[in-house]
Amino acid sequence: MTQDELKQAVARAAVEYVKGGIIGVGTGSTANYFIDELAKVKGRIDGAVASSEATAQRLRGHGIDVVDLNSVASMEIYVDGADEITKHMHMIKGGGGALTREKIVAAVAKKFICIADESKLVGMLGKFPLPVEVIPMARSYVARELVALGGNPALRQGFTTDNGNVILDVHGLTIMNPVELENKINSIVGVVTNGLFAARAADVLLLGTSAGVQTMKAE
Repeated sequence: MTQDELKQAVARAAVEYVKGGIIGVGTGSTANYFIDELAKVKGRIDGAVASSEATAQRLRGHGIDVVDLNSVASMEIYVDGADEITKHMHMIKGGGGALTREKIVAAVAKKFICIADESKLVGMLGKFPLPVEVIPMARSYVARELVALGGNPALRQGFTTDNGNVILDVHGLTIMNPVELENKINSIVGVVTNGLFAARAADVLLLGTSAGVQTMKAE
């Protein structure tokens, strides 16, 4: 199976978790496949909270109501992909630049369902550069602090987040303790958040493999 076929398979599997109410929807190529599958059962739900402007546009294009998160007290599920994920359900996300809104929506959901193809499952996080969303005026200061943590930050050229900020992609990290590093980076003044999803990890991983979709939970 191609990578796209694996993504489509996990998107179909994720729809089985859609029971009703308001759901949260992530950003990226795998999430886009989920939106396309969700459109086939949109009568089940009352609407969706989008983690980016691009996701909101795709949802609306399928006739799915997009709901402001501030009007939502709770959500049963949040469905999103990952750039890397471990067997402990710790993730790096933000390759598409929507990490802050993704993290906010995930925090509200009762269950976080990660959908990914088997290439995203890794033994240790860090090969994929860690995105860090930064207030523009703090860019140089934050970069120096990230170097002090052992990283090699690079400004994502020509990119501005939906929140009007910049992203530093941090290369060269070997992330032994994702929760600790997530908190440490978030404590740097000027950082909005970073792409480590470890303090709030995924609850379920639907992993697309050549042998079919595997359902995994944190070890």
